[in-house]
Amino acid sequence: MVATTLLQCGSLAASDYRCTETRGAAPIAERHDGYTVAYVRSGSFGYRVRGAHFELVAGSVLLGAPGDEYVCTHDHAAGDRCLSFQIAPALVDAFDSGAAAWRGTGLPPLPQLMVLGELAQAAADGQSDVGLDEVGVAFAARVAALLAGRPARAARPGVRERQRAVDAALWIDANAQDAIDLDAAAAVAGLSPYHFLRLFGAVLGVTPHQYVVRVRLRRAARLLADDTRPITDVAYDVGFGDLSNFVRTFHRAAGVSPSGFRRAARGDRRILQERLARRA
Repeated sequence: MVATTLLQCGSLAASDYRCTETRGAAPIAERHDGYTVAYVRSGSFGYRVRGAHFELVAGSVLLGAPGDEYVCTHDHAAGDRCLSFQIAPALVDAFDSGAAAWRGTGLPPLPQLMVLGELAQAAADGQSDVGLDEVGVAFAARVAALLAGRPARAARPGVRERQRAVDAALWIDANAQDAIDLDAAAAVAGLSPYHFLRLFGAVLGVTPHQYVVRVRLRRAARLLADDTRPITDVAYDVGFGDLSNFVRTFHRAAGVSPSGFRRAARGDRRILQERLARRA
């Protein structure tokens, strides 16, 4: 088993697990240390927990609760890959269903989970402007709601809640050049990450991470148009951690590279016109 940590923050962690066990390999008894939800990306394996046996394939979901003993088997296939989230107890308690509904089990491929699982993988691969922590919280909350047998309630923010969301957005705008994750923004609002994520989206129509990215893009566009500093410096100044992420994100948003945008801002209008024509 090869495990790669993708994210580590207060409310959850995310890891990429790649299993290379051969078919028929002897299973090893293990124990879940905390709340776990894993999305099966590819391959297949068996999951024995709480006296039940589940055959999991791509699109399936594995769940574990603290203290659950389990084994993974490879009777029918070899190798698999999972995107796994480890959820803090306080976050599980904040879900509408609470911790009581969370139990070790396996879920079949379900459309409402697969779309979030694939979005989570896109976020992990840097192909989405939704934060991996945000989609991890949403994915875990959706699973908890399914276990409890009821849908998650829609947020209906009042005046005070709307003020919290707006204040958080203003704080993000003022600090977007720094590292900001869901936990940090939720702390400013005085809410759990789960409730803050729902409130922010309900009030402002975007997730906190999307807002962070868009603030950074807005500032980058301004600097590219009016400034002569190197593009690498622009990327770091507005808060992007590396140049390749900045170039990829900017191109996805603008349809043109940062250097192309700068040339267009300096008079080469053909660049933007050509990109817009391709999108029409």
